Amino acid sequence: MRDDNCKKNKVTWPKTLKKWFNVKNKAQDFHADDFNHGGVASKQMVGIYLTIWVKSELRDDVRNMKVSCVGRGLMGYLGNKGSISISMTLHQTSFCFVCSHLTSGQKEGDELRRNADVMEILKKTYFPRVEGARDHKSPQTILEHDRIIWLGDLNYRVALSYRYAKALVEACDWRTLLENDQLQIEQRSGHVFNGWNEGRIYFPPTYKYSNNSDRYACDDMHPKEKKRTPAWCDRILWYGRGLHQMSYVRGESRFSDHRPVYSIFIAEVESINRCKIKRNASCSSRIEVEELLPYLHRY
Repeated sequence: MRDDNCKKNKVTWPKTLKKWFNVKNKAQDFHADDFNHGGVASKQMVGIYLTIWVKSELRDDVRNMKVSCVGRGLMGYLGNKGSISISMTLHQTSFCFVCSHLTSGQKEGDELRRNADVMEILKKTYFPRVEGARDHKSPQTILEHDRIIWLGDLNYRVALSYRYAKALVEACDWRTLLENDQLQIEQRSGHVFNGWNEGRIYFPPTYKYSNNSDRYACDDMHPKEKKRTPAWCDRILWYGRGLHQMSYVRGESRFSDHRPVYSIFIAEVESINRCKIKRNASCSSRIEVEELLPYLHRY
């Protein structure tokens, strides 16, 4: 997860998640074991926060947990922009979760700076092996992992004027908007995230909203102020075989000028006996994930 207010909420998020899971453990209409989760890793870098939770029954099967941070802020190093990556192995399958906040801005050419951020994150993220810890084959870079999920404020914008983009939003014309989405344009051109996947987007742009409001910020601005074209800044991508996306939606929480997005995946995991097993969210658990983000756009 990424939270712009993370600095003041770094204690709130883990407590909120723990409280939510504990409530579900006690629910009469669910088996407690189905919702017995625990945090296995968390890391904060300025406004970026990434946490990993697993079912208790899987905790002993998670190993080689490592964290790597890359700063891409001022001078290319400060942590207000950049990434947190967590590497882990579940049974015989390696996972990497990357949470990033890339360079902002909607000027022509700013997308190239975001491309450079991605390239530097892929280049500089490193997970050193630990001698004598059954760690001699663990991945050391992001792309060496079997399953990879990259999420966060990627900050890619829609290359249209505010007035035209706003009219398309009001018409729910996501196709035309996405044809001008910088991330998809750069991907199609082979400039960034080559070979990565993203689910179909059927929800409105997630940025930029007025505080505690469902109105885009531009609606409340003075005519002479710079208008931010609505954009899908917040994205979730994946790389590698064995990940199957079940949903890709946005929630309507109003705690920042972004709307959160989340996704549910089925992941194939190779067990010790070399057979393929599937660990996935059940239908009931999917409903409960949605309870964290209660108001959803579906089109």
